[in-house]
Amino acid sequence: MGNKDFKEQLKNVEQFKITKDTDIKALFESLKNTGFNAKRLALACEIYKQMIEDKECVKFFGLAGALVPAGMQGIIYDYIKEGFIDILVSTGANLTHDLAEALGYHHLQGDIELNDIDDVELRAEEMNRIYDVYMPNKVYEGIEDFVSKLSIPDYEMSVSSFLRFLGQQIPGERNSILRICAEKDIPIFCPAFTDSGLALQLGFHHQKMNLNHFKDMLEMVNIAWDAKSAGICIVGGGVPKNFIMQSLQFCPNSATYAIQITMDRPEPGGLSGATLREAMSWGKVNENAKYSTVIADATIALPLIFWYLKKIY
Repeated sequence: MGNKDFKEQLKNVEQFKITKDTDIKALFESLKNTGFNAKRLALACEIYKQMIEDKECVKFFGLAGALVPAGMQGIIYDYIKEGFIDILVSTGANLTHDLAEALGYHHLQGDIELNDIDDVELRAEEMNRIYDVYMPNKVYEGIEDFVSKLSIPDYEMSVSSFLRFLGQQIPGERNSILRICAEKDIPIFCPAFTDSGLALQLGFHHQKMNLNHFKDMLEMVNIAWDAKSAGICIVGGGVPKNFIMQSLQFCPNSATYAIQITMDRPEPGGLSGATLREAMSWGKVNENAKYSTVIADATIALPLIFWYLKKIY
């Protein structure tokens, strides 16, 4: 695009105001006409809306980072409940923490000022810290007790099949990601499952287990291959991002819609900070895709996007 064409597309930045009558929909309509990450977040809302309205679109959702410990379990649950996620790819950590909450345990809030925290003392008190969130060791003991009593029907099932089975074992009164995915037949893929507390306990108590990761890899490629339209929402990057992206890379159709929420930078070359434009060079994101990378804390961006979508639907 030449400078002349570029200049013709320019328009005024909106100096918007919020009144007592402004709702979330009106707010994001205004943010679309601003700049920086406010505009990117508004664009992400619009793209997610288009993903939902495209009835042929398979919505892939990648979940990395300590989202459940920070209080995002209910938000992810609601994304799934409302039909905003078709395929979930998660770290094992988020599933471990989801199970902990589902079993009645809780993550604990701490003071945001950490200067007086003695982590060595916390270790002696059997308390684990995730920035300003805390989890007692007894939570892992509760998970271990639950896992040790599981009657597993197939020791060589795929990881996604096991996670569906696990979701079916969770009591129904709690907002569990594992449980609602099992109920709605939403696949959960966890390509690095063994890198989690849940998998450690499973391995300790069911040593005949040999979950098949290759079945999941092939199933994911088949889902991506058969998708007439693909949309992705990547939260935090990491292994879930790559698992989704590599499946699209080897398929006829790349992502038509793409959202990424990250705090990472592209310069070190890591995938979590890699831009969606870079993904076009690999054939993972379509060259004509609608896309937005939001440089923001997912604990802020995810609830706002859901609030916007919930207002519309």
